[in-house]
Amino acid sequence: MHKLPLTLAAGALALAGWIGSSDNARAFADEQAPNQSASVDAGYPKPALVPASWELGFTHGVPQRIVVEVAGMTNPQAYWYLTYTVTNATDREQSFLPSFEMLTPDGTVLRSDQRVPSIVFDKIKEREKKTFLEPFYKTAGTLLVGEEQAKDGVAIWPETQLRKGRFSIFVEGLSGEIAEIKAADKTFILRKTLQLNYHIRGDEVYPGEDEINAAETAVQWVMR
Repeated sequence: MHKLPLTLAAGALALAGWIGSSDNARAFADEQAPNQSASVDAGYPKPALVPASWELGFTHGVPQRIVVEVAGMTNPQAYWYLTYTVTNATDREQSFLPSFEMLTPDGTVLRSDQRVPSIVFDKIKEREKKTFLEPFYKTAGTLLVGEEQAKDGVAIWPETQLRKGRFSIFVEGLSGEIAEIKAADKTFILRKTLQLNYHIRGDEVYPGEDEINAAETAVQWVMR
């Protein structure tokens, strides 16, 4: 995990992860869409109003908390997860190379499925009762065209703090749209990324039992 300034969580989430995204997804996008760029204004890059490249369909559940007995651990361990379905409605097969990151209230960015025991996925699949549910990395790869080829996946994060408060989840790999930014004689490649924002009130008292609310801007596309 790594720290970001707290101001990012408050109002500049679009700049939160210029460098922390999936290396594989970046490499693929460089090969597939080197000239498919988003608009850049005096503030920060923004996705094009009309999609400038291929884009996958993405539906998702509400983030959920689960507590699991893990072998070798004295106490049960808490995790958060997001289920999703990704569909290719473009005119050709696409490579889906996803990256899921959570931005916590203290400005920490956590990549999903780091040091998550396999039993956690098993318990989530049992709870969700989804026959074809797979860990996020197993949904990666070639995605064929059509709803019947859709893939069901789940991204999982260990709980790092009792209170969630306001948090965001960034999903990369759904679009080929990019933007180039030059700074300090370096060029940064930003990807069109889906940002999901949530707010939980009072969860430090009864963690996992309070309602998970969509934030004011619940879903938005950003360049990061």
